[in-house]
Amino acid sequence: MKLKGKVFKYGDNVDTDVIIPARYLTSSSPEVLAAHCMEDIDADFAEKVEAGDIIVGGKNFGSGSSREHAPLAIKYAGVACVVAESFARIFYRNSINIGLPILECPEAVEATEAGDTLEVDIDQGIVKNLRTGESYQAEAFPPFMQEIIKDGGLIEHIKKVGV
Repeated sequence: MKLKGKVFKYGDNVDTDVIIPARYLTSSSPEVLAAHCMEDIDADFAEKVEAGDIIVGGKNFGSGSSREHAPLAIKYAGVACVVAESFARIFYRNSINIGLPILECPEAVEATEAGDTLEVDIDQGIVKNLRTGESYQAEAFPPFMQEIIKDGGLIEHIKKVGV
């Protein structure tokens, strides 16, 4: 799976309360969550983000509570994938479970600026910055996890394979 999008860059320790503030958790509607995604760190994010854009984060992206709402908000806001130095364990797993592609690639994070355009090959784990022309190697997911993401998440994957 190859993706291309404009970068929204954030720092270290972006937690789930910043990704989707708790005051909006009274709704489980993905559209409502998307409308408030990142608003406490980037008030205009939901208006600026376009389908296919990419979030780049620092260390420990998605820390905090284990709410599945955070990766859902990101996905339904139109973000194609998240590239970070590292992810909080529960956010990492929740992202796979809902079909949000994520990659850990510290070198790409360091060399990327807000507004850059990245090309991301999820299958190969390659992140290319089109501004600099540089490519960076992340560790790609094993094929079975790539299949879960491509199927739209764990539930859709199970429906497809009939487990």
